[in-house]
Amino acid sequence: MYPRLVIDLKKLHANLDAVAGITKEQGGCSLMIVTKGMCAHKEMCEMIAQHPAVDFMADSRVANIKTYADFARANGKKTTLLRIPMHAEVADVAKYVDLSFNSELSTIRLLNEEAGKLGVKHNILLMIDLGDLREGIFYQNEDLIFETVEEILSMEHINLYGVGVNLTCYGAIIPKNDNLSNLVAVARKIEDKFGIKLEMVSGGNSSSIYLIGKGELPEGITNLRLGESFLLGNDTAYGEKLPGTCSDALVLEAQIVELKEKPSLPIGEVGVDAFGQKPYYEDRGIIKRAIIAIGKQDTDIDSMEPLDPKVDILGGSSDHIILDVTKSDTEYKVGDIVQFVVGYGGMLKTATSPYVEKVCR
Repeated sequence: MYPRLVIDLKKLHANLDAVAGITKEQGGCSLMIVTKGMCAHKEMCEMIAQHPAVDFMADSRVANIKTYADFARANGKKTTLLRIPMHAEVADVAKYVDLSFNSELSTIRLLNEEAGKLGVKHNILLMIDLGDLREGIFYQNEDLIFETVEEILSMEHINLYGVGVNLTCYGAIIPKNDNLSNLVAVARKIEDKFGIKLEMVSGGNSSSIYLIGKGELPEGITNLRLGESFLLGNDTAYGEKLPGTCSDALVLEAQIVELKEKPSLPIGEVGVDAFGQKPYYEDRGIIKRAIIAIGKQDTDIDSMEPLDPKVDILGGSSDHIILDVTKSDTEYKVGDIVQFVVGYGGMLKTATSPYVEKVCR
């Protein structure tokens, strides 16, 4: 069936080898692989769990972690919840998650209660905000950091595993030696004040990996969390391709349902489209327009690139994408398949959509 997302597990394995070499061998960090970009696809997660270089398997949804917690743990991987937990899900977090990211004491108290019911000790990573302004205690508020740590250390069923930061995802702040050094400084102050040793100082996601190649990852960063760099083969700070990786391990395939020559400009007064946006159209004259059976409900049009370099994406609606195939060397016909490599947004939406089939090769 189409549309479908074709997952090349051999290429993904090669990407995993490459980022593991950078992160662990060059950077000296533990490796956390993030599964959310592919909605914790079963065969992909099995491959990750069996890879000897992976230390942690992480996702932002507890529902995804539940699908692979058993075989991840059986293969020696710690399961990790990236998004700070909702109060409503703490029971599942305590049961299925080995390490969760946290910034709110009220949530940590509930996790302590739930872990106590299970007779386990739950690990948490205390999130520190270095200026990207998403989750975490602001790094300059040392009093609040110390007050939070003091209460955490008093909890019977919580283990303060370390500290971490998220950059790039909201504020688009790029990881640098100077801001990540602030995270290391926070970790050292916690260790000195409370006489403890933190097991992890997690220095961010795929936007931080470029620092290793430049020799600028601060000493004291002990972990990186990699999703896009493993799946799509690039760092997310500058979008550069990482050595030894490929960007076409995931290919979206969609079928042409209409092929006709029509004007390139709509006729009549232009209002707003189905998503409330006023579109812009380029006058290309009469063109050959192909409609494929996939739309904005299932993918991100701005995050797709046709493998045929002479095909252009003109736009789309919730269920259709319109292509200009006028200049293509391929004589497309109704029923033919058009292939695309996807970026992060396209990958995320197609992997999540129940209307896009996922197949491995």
